[in-house]
Amino acid sequence: MPPILSSDSLDTMLFSDSRCLIVDDSAAFCAAAKTVLFEAGAAVVGTAATSADAVVVANTISPQLIIVDIDLGAESGFDVVEMLSTGDRDPQPAIVLVSTHDETDFMDLIDVSSAVGFLPKFELSATSLLQLMNSPSRDT
Repeated sequence: MPPILSSDSLDTMLFSDSRCLIVDDSAAFCAAAKTVLFEAGAAVVGTAATSADAVVVANTISPQLIIVDIDLGAESGFDVVEMLSTGDRDPQPAIVLVSTHDETDFMDLIDVSSAVGFLPKFELSATSLLQLMNSPSRDT
């Protein structure tokens, strides 16, 4: 799958009108992530706070990028990633895990998940998403 993010330089990020879904039970984070994505040119076409809502919204809007919080209250973001990665979507959405916790706390689970990678919530930016999405390790 070709990267959905492109730019002439890291200073000028364009998300090429990418359709994005944010899965997080924090309304404050959803609002902040929407702002980051909107300012980068992406269209946030939905949000969800539970795994059930995430699946329904993803099946309805066919996002190209899905940002999923690892800790969804009583639910695991890793389970959400697997639910969203199965099915006959073509192409499959790029899924990025986020958390307030350190990546090392979840390294083994991140490595075996279907997500393209992980970003700490405080590092969510157009630049960090661009770098993650275009990372050579994404295709391995």
